[in-house]
Amino acid sequence: MDKIIRALSRDGLVKIAAAELTEAVERARVIHRTLPVVTAALGRTMCAASMMGNALKDAGDSLTVRINGGGPVGTVLVVSDSRGNVRGYAQNPEVDLPLRPDGKLPVGAAVGTEGMLTVIRDLGFGEPVSGSTKLVSGEIAEDFAQYFVESEQVPTACALGVLVDRDQHVLAAGGYIAQLLPGADDATAARLEDNVKRAGPVTAQLMSGGLEDIIARVLEGFDPEIVETDGVAYKCDCSRERVLAAVSGVTPEELDRMLREDGKIEVKCRFCDRVYTFTESDRPALTGRES
Repeated sequence: MDKIIRALSRDGLVKIAAAELTEAVERARVIHRTLPVVTAALGRTMCAASMMGNALKDAGDSLTVRINGGGPVGTVLVVSDSRGNVRGYAQNPEVDLPLRPDGKLPVGAAVGTEGMLTVIRDLGFGEPVSGSTKLVSGEIAEDFAQYFVESEQVPTACALGVLVDRDQHVLAAGGYIAQLLPGADDATAARLEDNVKRAGPVTAQLMSGGLEDIIARVLEGFDPEIVETDGVAYKCDCSRERVLAAVSGVTPEELDRMLREDGKIEVKCRFCDRVYTFTESDRPALTGRES
């Protein structure tokens, strides 16, 4: 089962969120029929967004991450609720690029670096709060670490990984976000940095030991205590009512044309590919004149 574990060092100077989203990223791959490099880009973004969304306080809060670096994958967009449940898509799911010389998927080349990472928090009142930073590498984890430093002034170590099998299905997906809290000194920062360097790839740790092992490695010497564990999943909240509200913005003339030419209006959800069909019998609802 996919989950997020949060832990805190005993001295209260370092916190970490570690997530496994293998099932959720595989679900996204199947829905959107992504090729491996896009699966990795979307999956890494999903893992980060899930951990960030899980940190929100209220049930109705949500977080949206949008990445567009000018690369062939186009825009990657992911939404998380306050539990960490996520949904997302990549603009061009069928991008296929040669492996890097080291044999790894070229996520940075697919995403690009000529653009921005934007995080939007909708806290249920007033206008949503957003922050943006320029992309550093397009590899996603480095870009999120930079976002936390520049936009939120929080020293952060971020690692994200998606392991794709030869048949393109997802073997492992997850990551962690470790942050220094007020009061942490240079020695604490140096110890955390050293732990991160020695921890190794996230996917290897997921395959061999799981999230608890990741936390133990990254917070080695900090005596971490687990404070919360939440199950998460790929979850789309689309509904006929929501889609109807969006379609009702179509002008009467355009509505007449679509119903006359096709006999129906079909709308596909970008997140889950579910198709909603509206016909002549739905005209009162589409025009806002239900009896």
